[in-house]
Amino acid sequence: MHTSISEILKEKSLKPSRRSLPCLAQSQTHPTNLNHFLSVPLSPEPKPEVQGLSQSISTSCSLLHPQTAEEGKDQYVEESEVTTCETRADESVPLQKPVTRAKVEARTDSLQGKNRAGSSGLFFRDGKKRIDYILVYKKSSLQVEKRCTFEKNLRAEGLMLEKEPSLTNNDIMFVKVHAPWDTLCKYAEQMNIRMPFRKKCYFTDWKSKTLGSRFHLRCRQIKSWLPRNPMKLDKEALPDLEETDCYTAPFSRVRMHHFTINNIGTFFSNSTRSRIVHHVLQRTKYEDGKPKMGINRLLGNNTYEAAFPPHEGGYKSRHPIKTHGAQNHRHLLYERWARWGMWYKYQPLDLIRRYFGEKIGLYFAWLGWYTGMLIPAALVGVFVFLYGLFTMDSSQVSKEICEAGTTVMCSIQDSCEPWNLSDSCVHAKVTHLFDNGGTVFFAIFMAIWATVFLEFWKRRRAELTYDWDLIDWEEEEEELRPQFEAKYSRVERVNPISGKPEPFQPFSDKLSRLMVSVSGIFFMISLVLTAVFAVVVFRLIAMEQFASVTWYFVKKNWQFATSLTGVCINFMIIMSLNMVYEKVAYLLTNLGERCPHAAGIYTFIISWLPSIDFLPCPPQTTPVCPRSEHPRTDSEWENSFSLKMFLFQFVNLNSSTFYIAFFLGRFAGRPGKYNKLFNRWRLEECHPSGCLIDLCLQMGFIMFFKQIWNNFMELGYPLLQNWWSRRKMKKGGGGGQNVENKAQLPQWDKDWNLQPMNAHGLVDEYLEMVLQFGFTTIFVAAFPLAPLLALLNNIIEIRLDAYKFVTQWRRPMPARATDIGIWHGILEGIGVLAVITNAFVIAITSDYIPRFVYAFKYGPCVNKGRHHEDECLRGYMNSSLSVFDMRELKNNSQHRYCRYRDYRAPPWSPVPYEFTLQFWHVLAARLAFIIVFEHLVYGIKSFIAYLIPDMPKDLCDRMRREKYLMQEMMYEAELEHLQKERKKNGRRYHHEWP
Repeated sequence: MHTSISEILKEKSLKPSRRSLPCLAQSQTHPTNLNHFLSVPLSPEPKPEVQGLSQSISTSCSLLHPQTAEEGKDQYVEESEVTTCETRADESVPLQKPVTRAKVEARTDSLQGKNRAGSSGLFFRDGKKRIDYILVYKKSSLQVEKRCTFEKNLRAEGLMLEKEPSLTNNDIMFVKVHAPWDTLCKYAEQMNIRMPFRKKCYFTDWKSKTLGSRFHLRCRQIKSWLPRNPMKLDKEALPDLEETDCYTAPFSRVRMHHFTINNIGTFFSNSTRSRIVHHVLQRTKYEDGKPKMGINRLLGNNTYEAAFPPHEGGYKSRHPIKTHGAQNHRHLLYERWARWGMWYKYQPLDLIRRYFGEKIGLYFAWLGWYTGMLIPAALVGVFVFLYGLFTMDSSQVSKEICEAGTTVMCSIQDSCEPWNLSDSCVHAKVTHLFDNGGTVFFAIFMAIWATVFLEFWKRRRAELTYDWDLIDWEEEEEELRPQFEAKYSRVERVNPISGKPEPFQPFSDKLSRLMVSVSGIFFMISLVLTAVFAVVVFRLIAMEQFASVTWYFVKKNWQFATSLTGVCINFMIIMSLNMVYEKVAYLLTNLGERCPHAAGIYTFIISWLPSIDFLPCPPQTTPVCPRSEHPRTDSEWENSFSLKMFLFQFVNLNSSTFYIAFFLGRFAGRPGKYNKLFNRWRLEECHPSGCLIDLCLQMGFIMFFKQIWNNFMELGYPLLQNWWSRRKMKKGGGGGQNVENKAQLPQWDKDWNLQPMNAHGLVDEYLEMVLQFGFTTIFVAAFPLAPLLALLNNIIEIRLDAYKFVTQWRRPMPARATDIGIWHGILEGIGVLAVITNAFVIAITSDYIPRFVYAFKYGPCVNKGRHHEDECLRGYMNSSLSVFDMRELKNNSQHRYCRYRDYRAPPWSPVPYEFTLQFWHVLAARLAFIIVFEHLVYGIKSFIAYLIPDMPKDLCDRMRREKYLMQEMMYEAELEHLQKERKKNGRRYHHEWP
């Protein structure tokens, strides 16, 4: 019924693909000088080495066995904990059979002994058990009972523990955690971790003899004649970058014989081992008889100070990497990724994923893709800016303003003297840099660019998820959050996907918590709008002060001075409120889980809201806790927190920009009848050349200085903290040894002195880039240099983040993900919003539409055929300025008439100061432009999105082919196994499909 794989392969000749290289290289994924384990065939019943079990488990929370008295000399036992836990008989230590592979260990010991000296801090004292996780606690902590119970339960789950005191602080104790082979297999099966298949790998492309393959062969030959791309990494010098992927399947102990297990020490990678241990730590109870569990809660109540997987060694070496090779993956990442000298190189994404996990790997893949796509946008933006620069002096509008020496403009205050239009010559020329004929083209280009960027990212993500074996990894496989399990453990519902009972949150409870979060979000957004209103009031006061100051330079450039000081004040308010919003978003998402520790500030802020339904705290606590969200999984928690952070900071960052773009100067009134705020301060009005320069100044200032501040906080602040920690360590400030050379410290001590990764994970990294994407697209018509600033920042950002992850932060827990989460939907929303805002910026903020109407309706080129644009705009400034009779003010001015920016009838007309017909023509043209622009750009975006499939066709064919071949391999592997069992037993062997 099933066709043999050998017959399938004979039908078509196949060529190797990236995914289907030989699986036997699984044990070579580590640098060669770090392969401490020898790849040897397994015995039929492999057993992990546990001969020195009593040596590898610290007995601070259990009794020491009498037979380990001599071996216990090297162990550190905390006397206070021994006496505290003396009555606790620890029967949970796993007892295993003696090792049956003594000969194999004898062969590997000689090889491992040479490298253990250089890998201090990576193994237990016996030099065999690899450290998979580090727990840190203070001896002075009062949570001894919880810690003892937690460690006892960890041993009951199959983990092995060993304690070490810190060399730099006498109050710090490290708990080294190791997961034996049986424990790894048990939880790898529970977590559905996909592991390499044991059967031979089969290639998935079958086009080697077709015409297309000959064409590709010729293309490769031509490409070989071209110079080598300097941006590519040298794979010959970095053998670890070679792909060793193969077919994978969810791990199963029943089907152990199906998987490629050359060495139990390297079968599970370091990141996978850490992920398994983290899974156990998250689900282990620390109080008997109570549902309280998880290392996160123990970190919250100061039972433990930190929990992290260790780095694989140092990131620097005395010897060059090209001649001596990499010491470890961390060293390799530093030399080929994190160094500033590698800024022009492609990122080693496979190595990043292997060391930090798929989630962080996808972040850097997205960041690299976004940076690469910014190159064409930056080039077009520079061309538009240069076009404005070269035509600045020849612009008809600028010429008329600079030559209008006799044109008197009305003053901003009725009591002040008028000013000449020619005084704003520089302002008009600068405005032309950003408000010229290329503005509309660039806005359309950036709207299309945003669509192309997102559509091609989908294709790139599909390729990465295939290469990283994430195609079949679904959200249903993600573990429930321990906080969710503890909260709703009494209410269960059968999961429709897995068919297993799991904790369930009722809809009424979810709705009430959602309403609380929405109320908090709207309340904080109202605070943002209040801050914007305060900035507007400041600008009105500053405008009057600068216009009446005696300093001639400031008085002449009062509009620049007002805009600049307003932007500075607004920037300081934005950065201050961002820190507040981060705390509020965290509390809104997490408050119900940490009721006793909730800040009273938040309760005070939202306690007055009538929609809040309060829940009583546990009996031992007194404060009341408002309902908050309880996300089901970590990804749901991160998405909820990310959405709140984005809404807060997006409104905070762009509210003042929206005010300048769409409200500044729209309600100022006219001379003699100006609109005033609180009947005191006159509202601002735009410059005669337009309001676009104010918007450009706002965007450029905030974007430039915010990026500098973010870069300092991401790298400068951790550097200062780590420098201070090293300084205290050298002086022995923690009561420990005075360590002069950091190289003498074990790895766990070095990692402890590093800074932990943000509690929010990658939220801050994504948020910074998404807000930058918004600045690059939403108001790009007003600031065409925004893509260039973003490109320069991102080139630095990639290496800055790489340097931070590799050298300044503790190693984060490797997590899996198939995409960038909620950020993709936010990016698509920003792309839609960008089309609308750019349409309004061009139609309302820019003077493009008034100039267009004048050139084709009122200018000298009307009914005279096609002429040059500047010729058609002759007389535009005079047409766009209205006349006011200053005698109406009764201020004894020497000028009878002054001009102001508007389309109103002169004072001698039958209906003085009423809107003219030109005003209504301009208004109709603006509305028509908005409708046409939006429909045109949305149509182009939709058409491009339809043309670009989310997944390449060859990848779809490869996946279907691979699925078919894997089913055949599973069948043949099981058939081969059954035949071996039948021969072994000497009789017919019947066995069901496992």
